[in-house]
Amino acid sequence: MTTTQRVVPILTVSDLDSARQHYTHVLGLVEVMNHGWIVTLADADGRNQVSLMTTDATAPQNPTVSVEVDDVDTAYADVRERGLDIVHPLRDEEWGVRRFFFRDDAGNVVNVLSHKP
Repeated sequence: MTTTQRVVPILTVSDLDSARQHYTHVLGLVEVMNHGWIVTLADADGRNQVSLMTTDATAPQNPTVSVEVDDVDTAYADVRERGLDIVHPLRDEEWGVRRFFFRDDAGNVVNVLSHKP
C-alpha cells in the first residue's frame, strides 16, 4: 500500500492563458508549474492546488485528478492486481515524474505519480 502525499484536481480548458488569468486574478492563486500544456496554481502556502490542462502531452486522454504517492510502482501493481482499466501505462516522463493513469468504476481518469529522485 502506498501513502498519498498530494491530491490535485485537473480541469480541462481550451485556453490555458485565459483560464490561468481567471484563477490568479479572481482567486489569488499563483503559478507553481507551467509546462505549456498544463499549469498548476496554488495558494500562498502551496497546500491548495488546482491544475489547468489543454491536452496531456503523452497520454491518450486527460485525467480528472492527480494523486502523488510515495511509491508509484507499488500503486501500479495494486491497480493491476485489482484489474482496473489502465489508461496510460507506467512510465518515466521527461519532466521528472513516474506516472500512470487508471479509470475508476465511475469513469474518472486518475493520474498517479511520484517525483523521480
